[in-house]
Amino acid sequence: MPGKLKVKIVAGRHLPVMDRASDLTDAFVEVKFGNTTFKTDVYHKSLNPQWNSEWFKFEVDDEDLQDEPLQITVLDHDTYSANDAIGKVYIDIDPLLYSEAATVISGWFPIYDTIHGIRGEINVVVKVDLFNDLNRFRQSSCGVKFFCTTSIPKCYRAVIIHGFVEELVVNEDPEYQWIDRIRTPRASNEARQRLISLMSGELQRKIGLKVLEMRGNAVVGYLQCFDLEGESGLVVRAIGTACTLDKLSSPAAFLPACNSPSKEMKESPLVHPPSHGCRSTHNSPIHTATGSRLTQNFSVSVPTLIYTGMGSGSAGKEGGPFKGLLRQQTQSALEQREFPFFTLTAFPPGFLVHVGGVVSARSVKLLDRIHNPDEPETRDAWWAEIRQEIKSHAKALGCHAVVGYSESTSICEEVCILSASGTAAVLNPRFLQDGTMEGCLEQRLEETLPAGCGFCHIPYDELNMPFPAHLTYCYNCRKQKVPDVLFTTIDLPADATVVGKGCLIQARLCRLKKKAQAEANATAISNLLPFMEYEMHTQLMNKLKLKGMNALFGLRIQISVGENMLMGLASATSVYLAALPTPGGIQIAGKTPNDGSYEQHISHMQKKINDTIAKNKELYEINPPEMSEEIIGSPIPEPRQRSRLLRSQSESSDEVTELDLSHGKKDAFVLEIDDTDAMEDVHSLLTDVPPPSGFYSCNTEIMPGINNWTSEIQMFTSVRVIRLSSLNLTNQALNKNFNDLCENLLKSLYFKLRSMIPCCLCHVNFTVSLPEDELIQVTVTAVSITFDKNQALQTAKTHVEKSLQRASTDNEELLQFPLELCSDSLPPHPFPPAKAVTVEKASPMGEGNFRNRSAPSCANSTVGVVKMTPLSFIPGAKITKYLGIINMFFIRETTSLREEGGVSGFLHAFIAEVFAMVRAHVAALGGNAVVSYIMKQCVFMENPNKNQAQCLINVSGDAVVFVRESELEVVSTQQPTANCQPACTGEVTT
Repeated sequence: MPGKLKVKIVAGRHLPVMDRASDLTDAFVEVKFGNTTFKTDVYHKSLNPQWNSEWFKFEVDDEDLQDEPLQITVLDHDTYSANDAIGKVYIDIDPLLYSEAATVISGWFPIYDTIHGIRGEINVVVKVDLFNDLNRFRQSSCGVKFFCTTSIPKCYRAVIIHGFVEELVVNEDPEYQWIDRIRTPRASNEARQRLISLMSGELQRKIGLKVLEMRGNAVVGYLQCFDLEGESGLVVRAIGTACTLDKLSSPAAFLPACNSPSKEMKESPLVHPPSHGCRSTHNSPIHTATGSRLTQNFSVSVPTLIYTGMGSGSAGKEGGPFKGLLRQQTQSALEQREFPFFTLTAFPPGFLVHVGGVVSARSVKLLDRIHNPDEPETRDAWWAEIRQEIKSHAKALGCHAVVGYSESTSICEEVCILSASGTAAVLNPRFLQDGTMEGCLEQRLEETLPAGCGFCHIPYDELNMPFPAHLTYCYNCRKQKVPDVLFTTIDLPADATVVGKGCLIQARLCRLKKKAQAEANATAISNLLPFMEYEMHTQLMNKLKLKGMNALFGLRIQISVGENMLMGLASATSVYLAALPTPGGIQIAGKTPNDGSYEQHISHMQKKINDTIAKNKELYEINPPEMSEEIIGSPIPEPRQRSRLLRSQSESSDEVTELDLSHGKKDAFVLEIDDTDAMEDVHSLLTDVPPPSGFYSCNTEIMPGINNWTSEIQMFTSVRVIRLSSLNLTNQALNKNFNDLCENLLKSLYFKLRSMIPCCLCHVNFTVSLPEDELIQVTVTAVSITFDKNQALQTAKTHVEKSLQRASTDNEELLQFPLELCSDSLPPHPFPPAKAVTVEKASPMGEGNFRNRSAPSCANSTVGVVKMTPLSFIPGAKITKYLGIINMFFIRETTSLREEGGVSGFLHAFIAEVFAMVRAHVAALGGNAVVSYIMKQCVFMENPNKNQAQCLINVSGDAVVFVRESELEVVSTQQPTANCQPACTGEVTT
């Protein structure tokens, strides 16, 4: 057999009372893997049993090790009746299959019940012994590493980035099977949880097989999603970027570096591809939908949403031939791939050459029942249509690839909206093939690339653009054309020249629709979608101009469908790029009646807009440098001659080639006002309140304009649920309610984090959903990072932090729940008002209770709590080892909603329990942090009349070992270079 799984049940503690007569419990444990089950002895009358069982051994295939979770069930023994279930633990074995990861999973795991939550802990030890497998037809993909982070993981280097991998598996949902009518809610929830865990393991294994066929060894930017299609079934799908990664083994790679992630990205290692060949991406044919009940393909691609983009060309006319050859080689490297997509949002230096702009597509489908789980052709065909449309949009922009690519769905009853978006790009073939490109060409290209502005140059032909755009010569080098505004879905490139600081921008929109069924409902949604996209795009443009900025990064547009409304939420980080022209102001224009008071009102609004732009420029320190006389006086490149086929209507348009320095003052952005709705839009623009002094916010990993981060971070999750009144609901009232909900949520975060000033809310991720009729749910996850305005005070501040940490450790025993030590000076955050839940890292359920007591000592032993952050890095620390992916799905149900504190108390307790379980699993692997943490799904359903509620949460992240830079200095000075291997493997004892 290829493998042997060994499990030992050590002990339990804090079990619930199951025998009311003795106030004790007769507990025993069932250990199940596949179809084999073992049981421990019954430990009578104790809430802290000590089983110390023998080793339970399972002889299994490595394929089963990837698919199946280890299932541990704790029960109370009853002599005359059925044994009562206390709770379960699911353990993913996959991290043990990596050659570089942990060799044992050992620690205290929370015992979880879908009705009562966490009910004590159990100490488990798990080991895997793998044998050599010479079967070339095997169906396992052991050894393929998975990473949630959307950049090349720290302590690795990219040899080859192969490209897009995707897979989906389908099954019937146990929640809607006939047997659900006769079994208990607990049994139904557990069947659902187990099935999703099985499907998740199978999906990961199948994607790993595709990576092995490409001769890769890792998946970066792995995004897995669950589509709960109700009675139609259950779909688990995933996308990612296949790569060949090398582990950095040099001790110098782990020496302390600057806290600035942007500097760290600039210094990230580059590797030229090896001389051996590499097969191109394995492509399966596009499946066609057969026998499925579909509407016509309501595919939406609004022309205004194929945004003007950015590119990085060679400088001036001299680089022309090289630019063309690079484009040709990139095309040949990608042309054999069915979908040249990349889920990465941050890239190694030199990987991204041209970026054309945001491309997006949506499609409305009617769900059909999944009859055969082994044939997911229908869903495959749906996504193939969307991806083909994205690919065609990218080609229209003169690009051969799509970066920052993501997919999402929104489901309401029978209707499903499929969405995909990314940024069209041209990539450097150095990372995509086996090194056939000539070195002199590559060197010449790098020499001619302008620093700080090359990525802004347009990659498409300005004489044959697929959309109207205002182009000017680059304000940095004056050698290539740039657009006047730039939208992308990726993070800000490390070498970008930014003026001032960035800021979070959101566009919010609600639209009512009539209740309908089947095709009529799908048609109504399809008719609304293009107008919603256009309005959100207009909002983003207006707010961008109002901020006095000219570029958006990290753009994410969500469309959620409900029974009687559609909601849209677009989030992005706005910045001022020095290479782009100064944005013009906003000019109000429209039909002006012969009424003096109306004209006076218009002029008053115009003055308020101008004042707001001026204040924002001062607030975000936007003071673009004046163009030097040397640049102004430099010759302008000769315009290219138009071909006769592309000749425009007006020959005089060839003359628009001079650099117009008054661009920002003359070409104002015009707002047409011709009805009351348009006036309301102008009012809503001016109601956006900037964050309080000392706060900044962005939805990207790095806040543009800030580099001097400190090590003080605080992750938080907040969920708001509001119920709308069914009386007099209009689009205007809906928009106001939605705006107020999001603004109040942000204000509450600023209030609770006020002791961390000055700080920045990074990676702010908003998710909006409509779980029920007239119910709106907004979920936000983010991390607050402090930055030091005065670097000279950094040393003194470090000493203060260490003393506070010691004081906090001394007082920890006095607290009911131990608190995280990452922000020791923070008081515990108060509970938010009713109908809202905000969960901080200092959550109840005893974070300190789930420390790694029996796992191998990890590097940062002074901090026992596992840190969690949505970022791919930890400020002031180095990641030395990746232990595997954490991908967990939980269901929680209650029949006593009011007694548990209503919606707020129920959700708060559940999310805190999720935090505790994630931390326990990471600690058992020997890790001390979770990076790239994301709550991908939070589905809440409520029945207040029956006092019931149910919530489903899906979270993921990368389990890592990190060490503080101060500790790395101690290790590097105390140990000789030859003995630095423990630092590289993460087994450092401090």
